[in-house]
Amino acid sequence: GSTTWTQKIQIEGTVPGSIQGSLVYNYSKGEEFYQGELPFTVKLEGGVTTNWEIKRQTIDVKNPVSPCGDDETSDKGLLTLFLIGLGAGFLALLFPCVFPLIPLTVSFFTKRAQTKKRGITNAILYGGSIFLIYTLISLPFHVLNVDPEVLNNISTNVPLNITFFIIFVVFAISFFGYFEITLPSSFANKADERAGLGNFLGIFFMALTLAIVSFSCTSGILGALLVGALSGSNGAWQLTSGMAGFGLGLGLPFILFALFPHWLQSLPKSGGWMNELKAVFGFIELAMAVKFLSNADLVKQWRLLEREVFIGLWIAIGIAIVLYLCGAFRFSGDNKPRFTGVRIFFIALFSVITLYLIPGLTNTKWADLRLISGFPPPFNYSVYKPSVNYQNGVKPLENEYEKALQLAREQNKPVLIDFTGWACVNCRRMEENVWVNDEVKDLMKNDFIVVSLYVDERRKLPPAERMEYTTSDSSSKSIVTVGDKWATFQAENFYAVSQPQYAIISPDEIALTKTKAYTPSASEFISWLKCGLEAYKKHQTSSK
Repeated sequence: GSTTWTQKIQIEGTVPGSIQGSLVYNYSKGEEFYQGELPFTVKLEGGVTTNWEIKRQTIDVKNPVSPCGDDETSDKGLLTLFLIGLGAGFLALLFPCVFPLIPLTVSFFTKRAQTKKRGITNAILYGGSIFLIYTLISLPFHVLNVDPEVLNNISTNVPLNITFFIIFVVFAISFFGYFEITLPSSFANKADERAGLGNFLGIFFMALTLAIVSFSCTSGILGALLVGALSGSNGAWQLTSGMAGFGLGLGLPFILFALFPHWLQSLPKSGGWMNELKAVFGFIELAMAVKFLSNADLVKQWRLLEREVFIGLWIAIGIAIVLYLCGAFRFSGDNKPRFTGVRIFFIALFSVITLYLIPGLTNTKWADLRLISGFPPPFNYSVYKPSVNYQNGVKPLENEYEKALQLAREQNKPVLIDFTGWACVNCRRMEENVWVNDEVKDLMKNDFIVVSLYVDERRKLPPAERMEYTTSDSSSKSIVTVGDKWATFQAENFYAVSQPQYAIISPDEIALTKTKAYTPSASEFISWLKCGLEAYKKHQTSSK
C-alpha cells in the first residue's frame, strides 16, 4: 500500500522557488529495525529562485592587481599564546595547591639521589614531564581534525558562551573558598601508586599526580586558556601553544630550583596570602564571566549588556577587589590583612584600573577606553542614542554586499570589505584604535565604500536565499543564517575563516590587493589602503 504524509508550513518573507528537506523514518523487517532517510525537493509555484553566488570567479586574491597586503592569512598569535600560557604557568605556582610543593619536591629529588648530578637529572625529568603532560592535553584536538570554522564559531556560539559564563562564575565561587573543584581522588591515587616505579616512568607519574592534585587551583586558568585558544581559526595549534607555555611555566621552576637550591631560601613562606591571591583571581574570573555573557548578548542582540552596563559591572568588580584587599570583608580562611608594600601596590593598581574605567560610563570622547578596546561591546551597542564616539567614527554598511557594489559603481570607488563578528575582540580593537586615526577615518569615509560582513550573524536568511552549498573541498554546507552566508563567502573567496580580515575589490569584483588581517599599526593600515587606491586607478586604466 501507499501512505500520504502532509505537513503544513508557514513561510516568512519571499517564497523560495523550492524547498529541500529529508524524511527520517524507522521500519522493521521481522524482528529487526532499520532507519531510513528520504531526501526530497518540492517546487513552489510562483516562488523566487535565488541566483546569489557564493564563489565569485573574478575575485582572485592570490593574483591581485597589486601585491601589497599580508602574504598569508594564518594566525600569527601562536607565540603570543605561548607567552600568555607561560605567564599563566608561573602564576599558577603561587596558588596554595602548588606553592608549598616546590621546596618539598626539589628537596626530594636532590636529597634522595645518590649523586647531585642524578638529583638534577631527576628534577629536569620531572619538570619536563609537567611540560609534556599539559602539551598532550591538546592532542585530541589534532587527532579529531576539527574544522577550523567550527573552532572559530566557538567564540560566537550562544549556548557555549552562556555555558562558559556559568562555568567561570562557578570557578569564581570556588576561588572564594566556598568549595573546591577537584578531579576524582581515584585519579590521584592511581597516579600516585605508579609514582613509585623506577626512573622516568615513576617521575612522569609524580608529575601527573601534581597536575591532578593542583587542578582545584589551576582549573580556572586552564579553562580560560582553553576557551581563548579554541576561539581562533587555528584552534588546535593555538591550544597546543598555550598549554605548552603553561606546562613550561609550571615545570621550569622545579628545574631551576634543583640547579640552584640556594634560591629556595628566598621564597616567601606559605600562608594566608595565597588564599587572598585566589580570591583576587576569583573576582577576575567574574570579570571574564561577564565577557562571555556579553558575547552571547551581542550575537543575539538582546541588548542586556550594552557597553555602559558592561563597563559598570567591571567597575563594580574592581571596587570589590580594592575593598577586599583593604580588609573591608573577608572570605573563609582569610587572615586579618597586613598592609605590606606588596598589598599597598595592588590596592593602588586596582584603584587606578577602576578609576580608568569610570569615564566609559559617559557619552563623551573620553569614553573610548582604548587600553581595553575589544572587551566591552562596540560604541553602536550603547545605552546612549546616539553614542558620540559612534557618530564621529566610520559607519560602514552592514551585511549589504550587493548594495556596496552598486554604490561603488555609482560613486566610482573601490569596495573595502570588513569581515567581522559581533564577538570578535580584535575587530573591536581595530575599530576603536586604528579606524579612529584621522587619516584612516578620512580614507575610509571619502575614498572607499565600506561594508561590514558579520560572520556570526545568527539572523535567518529569507527562505529564497537558503541553500545547500558544495564548497571547494567538495564538502556540503547548509547556508541558513546571514553569518553562514558571509563565513562561506569569506572562506571560498578569501581563503580565511578568522576575523578581522579586510579586502579591497573593484566594483566589478576584481581583487585589487592581497587581504589584510589584524594590525595595531595605523600607519601600516594606511599604507595598505593607499596601495588599494593606487591599484584601483591602475585597474581602471587597464580596463579602458
